[in-house]
Formats: sequence, C-alpha cells, structure tokens
Amino acid sequence: RDHKPLESTKAEFLAILREAQSVGAKVLIPAFAVGRTQDLIYHMGQFLRDGDLPRLNVYVDSPMAVATTDLYIRHKEVYDQESRDLLAQKLSPLEFPGLTYTRTIEESKRLNNAQGCMVIIAASGMCTGGRVVHHLYHNLGRPETHVVIVGYQGHGTLGRRLVDRHETVRIFGDSISVRAKIHTLGGFSAHA
Repeated sequence: RDHKPLESTKAEFLAILREAQSVGAKVLIPAFAVGRTQDLIYHMGQFLRDGDLPRLNVYVDSPMAVATTDLYIRHKEVYDQESRDLLAQKLSPLEFPGLTYTRTIEESKRLNNAQGCMVIIAASGMCTGGRVVHHLYHNLGRPETHVVIVGYQGHGTLGRRLVDRHETVRIFGDSISVRAKIHTLGGFSAHA
C-alpha cells in the first residue's frame, strides 16, 4: 500500500503533539532504536526550530536508542547537507531544549507516574518487549494518552493489536482496556 507523503505525515504528527500539549497528555511512541528514533528526534527538533511548537519535553527511553544517538552525534562527518547546515548555525539535528535521554531503569520508571505533556519514545518498535511495554501498561487505559505508531507492526504483535483497534490487550498477563488514542503514521515507515 502507498504511504502518505512525508510532509503530510509530519503535519499529522505535529497536530497530535499540539493536541497533547493542549490537554497536558502523554504521547507514547514505540519506535525502532536505530534510525527511526533519530528521525523522530530530528523532526520534533525541526518543529521547535521552526516555531511550530513552543516547547516539548521528549524522553528517549531505550538504552539502544540512546547509544545509537550518541554514535550519530559523535560522527558528524556522515551527516547530510541539511544537518551540516544546522551545525553551521550552532544547532544540532539530534538535540534541543527539553530532550532527555533516560539511561537508567529508575529514570524510566519515574516516567510512568510523571504528569504533564511529554513524549516518550521507547523500544521495541512492535511493542513486543522493552520499556515501551511498561509505558503502555500504565497509560493505555487513559483516554488523554496518545500512542503514535510509526513503523510496520507484524501480525501477532501488541503493536498490531493496537493498530487493529482491539478494545483490550493483554500485557504482563493483565487485560488492559485500550482507551488511549491510537494513531498510525505510515509515512514514517521504512517499508515500501
């Protein structure tokens, strides 16, 4: 199937972030740690640099995504021209005020009870394991929560059940009512 063009996808993403900010809600993004997470950081940073959002608290809550982003930041010699232009303006494509990389389990757990608008990007991208499962467990039942699916979801995965709009899902053996708003942004997918 054809995905939406990237510009339309970014506009939809921006609208979700604005809606979440207007009510002080969490936005959970199950994302692949290598590549997709860094793309999302870049796009959210661009929203801020362009003045489309006043401020955004974003937590990258995946040890592999944090380590990968550290590698990207250290190896600026492989950046494309757009990223090099940002560096020339003393800006970073992968850093902005409000962006936090969680490095410990304790930092991750604190996000479960944190209040206010925030974006949490956590692996695994298909919600089959990792820290995102804990965030979903604690937040899927909240109608103000937004879950943004940004990649392919294999059949049989929790991510696929969310995309398919199941009313309840099983997490850690418990039945969880899905009251959160589920958004599928296929334009971020790397699949053709």
